[in-house]
Amino acid sequence: MSIMQFTQTVQIMPPLQMRRSKRTTQPTLPGMEQEPVQAQKVTNRQIAEVLASIADMIESQNGNRYRIQAYRNAARGVLALQESVVDILTRGAPLVIPGLGERLRTRIKDLALHGSMTINNGFYAQTLPQGVRILLTVDHIGLYTAIRLHEELGIDSIEKLYSEAQLHHIRELPGFGVRSEARLQQMAENILRNRQATHNHAPLGGAA
Repeated sequence: MSIMQFTQTVQIMPPLQMRRSKRTTQPTLPGMEQEPVQAQKVTNRQIAEVLASIADMIESQNGNRYRIQAYRNAARGVLALQESVVDILTRGAPLVIPGLGERLRTRIKDLALHGSMTINNGFYAQTLPQGVRILLTVDHIGLYTAIRLHEELGIDSIEKLYSEAQLHHIRELPGFGVRSEARLQQMAENILRNRQATHNHAPLGGAA
């Protein structure tokens, strides 16, 4: 049974930083400059949901039970906090969650302050549903994204990936948007076009 190793980036939203409006680049009068727009802050519930989802993903692959428990304990610990993780980290205070290891603490910090975290995930490929394995053959689709597309939209083929993107269903999922949906549609279309071209140029059966 082969083991596959993935470095997966899980993203909630764009980085938390002050962003200027893109509405205009024309000069403005003194005192009428546009004010920077504060990006939405990552909530404790969002962090906990990501941690719990990762635990479920590892469990579905018959992964290390201690690692599964660590992610679930971290999710419960985040929900139990009386203050936002972002606020705690911003003021430089320690994140007090019982049993939280240093590696997972760093990942939670990345998730809270930057909206994304990277995990290394070794798993048995045969334990994944066939639809997930098919989605993993598409460039830029990692394990977490493949599982979400498969479980939440029932996507189990390149054809269905293209169809769901064309119907604008993917953009409705949390963490996705118009751009990511368009990128997935384009990648699926490229695969289908290449597949058709290969089929059209295949030699006739029995030809010498």
